[in-house]
Amino acid sequence: MIIFKRFPRQFWVANTLELFERWAWYGMFMVLALYLTGSRDTGALGFSQEQKGLMMGMVVGTLYLLPVFTGAIADRIGFKLTLILSFSSMALGYAMMGIVESFPMMFIAFFITAIGAALFKPIVSATIAKTTTDKTSSIGFGIFYMMVNIGAFSGPLFAAQVRQPGWQYVFFSASVITLLNMVITLVLFRPEKLNKTEKIPLKDEIKKILKNIGTALSDIKFVLFLLIVVGFWTMYNQLFFTLPTFIHDWMDTSIVFDKIHSFWPWLANAIGTKEGTIAPEVMTDLDALYIVIFQLLVSWGVMKWRPVNAMMTGFLICSIGLGLTFMQHNPMYLFITILIFGLGEMAGSPKITEYIGKIAPRDKMALYMGCSFIPMAGGNYLAGWLSGGVYARLSDKAMLLREELTGKGFNVPELSDAFTKNDLYAFGMEKLNMSNGEMTQYLWNTYNPSSIWIIFTSIGVFCFLMLFLYDRFILKK
Repeated sequence: MIIFKRFPRQFWVANTLELFERWAWYGMFMVLALYLTGSRDTGALGFSQEQKGLMMGMVVGTLYLLPVFTGAIADRIGFKLTLILSFSSMALGYAMMGIVESFPMMFIAFFITAIGAALFKPIVSATIAKTTTDKTSSIGFGIFYMMVNIGAFSGPLFAAQVRQPGWQYVFFSASVITLLNMVITLVLFRPEKLNKTEKIPLKDEIKKILKNIGTALSDIKFVLFLLIVVGFWTMYNQLFFTLPTFIHDWMDTSIVFDKIHSFWPWLANAIGTKEGTIAPEVMTDLDALYIVIFQLLVSWGVMKWRPVNAMMTGFLICSIGLGLTFMQHNPMYLFITILIFGLGEMAGSPKITEYIGKIAPRDKMALYMGCSFIPMAGGNYLAGWLSGGVYARLSDKAMLLREELTGKGFNVPELSDAFTKNDLYAFGMEKLNMSNGEMTQYLWNTYNPSSIWIIFTSIGVFCFLMLFLYDRFILKK
C-alpha cells in the first residue's frame, strides 16, 4: 500500500477519467455493429453490412491516426482545455448517435465522437507518464491498464441492460458518463504550466510532425514490422466489427442463459435479457473479463521471452481462437474459444509496444512510439472492409436468406421501413415452412457461413509466418 501513496492526486484523476471514458466507449462500440445493422422495427438503423463496415473502419481507423496531431495541439493549449474540448466533442457525438437515423448523419455523429476520443488519448497517457517516476512507472502503467480493462468490461454489461428499453439509451448514457468526466476535469484536474517559450505556427509544427514520421518510415526494417502488425490488428478487430453480428445472426444464446440460470439464477437475470437470452455484446465481453483475470499471469509467463517470440506465439494463438470462434454456432463454445483468443492477445499485443521501444533509436523513441498507431489505423480500415462486403457475401443471414428465397422463385421485397429484417425472416419462415431455429440451421448447413473463419485465421497465420521470416532473415544480424 505504501507505493500507492507515492502517486499524486493527478495520477488518480487521470485513471478515473480513463475508466469512465473506456466505459462509455466500449459500451457504445460493442453494440454499434448490432445497432447499425439491426432490424428497423426494433429501433435499430437497418444499414447494410457494407455501410456498417465502411463507417466503423473509416472512423475508427482515422481515430488512431489523429493522436499524432492532437498531441501537438494539447501541448500548445494545455491538457485541461484539451480535455474539455475532448469531452464536449464526445458528449455531443454520443448524443447525436442516439438521435440521428440516416447514414450520412450517423457517420458525422460517430466522427465527432472519434475526434473527441483522439483528443483524449494522448492526454491521459502523457499525464500518467508525468505523474510517475522510474520507481513507480511500472506499477503506475499497470494500474492504468487495469482501469482500461475494467472500463472495457463494465461498459458492454451496462449497455446490454440499458438498451433493452431502447437503443438510444446506450448512446445517451455514454453521453452522460462523458459529461461526468467533464465535471471531474473542471473540479479536480489541475492544469499544468505551459512552456512560455515562443512556439512555431501550428501549420509548421504539423509539417514538422509529418517530416518526422517520414523519417521514421524511412527505416525499412521498421516499416516491414508495421506492415505485419497491420494484419494482426485486422484480425483482432473482428472481435468488435464482426463477432457481435455473427452471434446475433447464427447463435441461440438462450442456451447460455438457461445453463447459467440452472446454477446461478441471479447472475443469469442480471446479465441476461427479458427474453431469456444473453446479448451478443455480453458474450464478446468475455475477452475483457479474461484480460482482467489473466493478463498479469500471462505477462509474467512471457516476461523473459524475446518480444518477437512472444508476438509470434500470440499471433498464432489468436488466429486459432478466432477461427474456432467463427467455425461453430454453439454459443457455449465461446467461453473456450474467446479464452484462447484472449490468451494470444495477452501474450502478443503488449509486446508490440515493447518491441518498438527496443528497436527505436534512443533519440527517436517518442517518434517511433507515435508511429505505433499507424498499424492500428490500417488494421481498422481493413477490418471494416472484411466485416462489410466480405461478411455480407459469405455470412450475412439476411442476404443468404434472400438468395435462398430468390433461388426458389419467390419475389422478395427490398428492405425498408415497411419491410424490415424481421419481416424478411418471418417471410422466409412462412415460405420455407420452418421455424426460426429450423430456418437458421438450414441456412447454416446450406451456405456454410462459418467459412469466414478461413479468411480471419489465414490473416493471422500469414502474420505469424511473416514475423517468423522477419525474425529469421531481417533480424538475424
